[in-house]
Amino acid sequence: RFIAGGTNLLDLMKEGVMESRRLVDINRLPLDKIEEDKDGGLRLGATARNADTAYHPLVRERYPLLGAAILAGASPQLRNMASNGGNLLQRTRCYYFYDLATPCNKREPNTGCAAIGGITRQHAILGASEQCIATHPSDMCVALAALEATVHVESVRGKRAIPFAEFHRLPGDAPQYDNVLEADELITHIALPDARRYARHSAYLKIRERLSYAFALVSVAAALDIGSDGVIRSARIALGGVAHKPWRKPEAEALLEGARPDADRFRQVADALLDGARGQGHNDFKIRLARNTIVRALETAVQGTVTNTGERHD
Repeated sequence: RFIAGGTNLLDLMKEGVMESRRLVDINRLPLDKIEEDKDGGLRLGATARNADTAYHPLVRERYPLLGAAILAGASPQLRNMASNGGNLLQRTRCYYFYDLATPCNKREPNTGCAAIGGITRQHAILGASEQCIATHPSDMCVALAALEATVHVESVRGKRAIPFAEFHRLPGDAPQYDNVLEADELITHIALPDARRYARHSAYLKIRERLSYAFALVSVAAALDIGSDGVIRSARIALGGVAHKPWRKPEAEALLEGARPDADRFRQVADALLDGARGQGHNDFKIRLARNTIVRALETAVQGTVTNTGERHD
């Protein structure tokens, strides 16, 4: 396995959830740059640290949604160590995945899912299967999904670019696979398209059990392109904490195109995003919580982006 920051991988190995005969340290590879590309987008190196990304001048200026999402996750110490590539690959925080005494199809395929019928407060309401109801834990990935990033990977067979919407998988019948990476593929960088049109009206809203160092019950990344006439030209919305991957529905976003910001329209969008949502008992509340959070995030984005002007704390 490849290792950069190791903030999740080492924990998993210590807990006995994952094993590896060999770790390959990639920190000396030239993959830590954050650079503008020729089309006005941004290239995020895979081994660049999360904190370096959040506080980078171009991220603050052009992608405040991404910076806000990164700073909503983990702790300053972890963000200083965690890598961009590793953030995409972190495993679920489902309690049953970490509990070796319980069956888990993600940890050991075909053993069962202890979460189904168990305590499900943190679990999925969208895209789940009879094999797994775990959620993806990343905040950064929710923003990357909304910003329509592309993941670039490389192996001995060559290079390929994976649209972010296709990178993570829903559980289906094979929940042991979180993403579409092959075993020998290495993430080299994440490419962001030019998103300056969304920089003025974006918001990342995270609802969690406590203010710091907690994973999302529900999170929403919302970005709006609003014209001088007050009409929404385009919208990008992604949800976290509700599915096995960051959740997007372009057809729901399309309901905002050509419309003026309005609470009723925002509620229609929320209903479209949550179409098919189903609780597991303990997490039934997440459906209503997600609906309210979507509306609030869109209302916040309309008011204008709250830019991170704080100083980094190492």
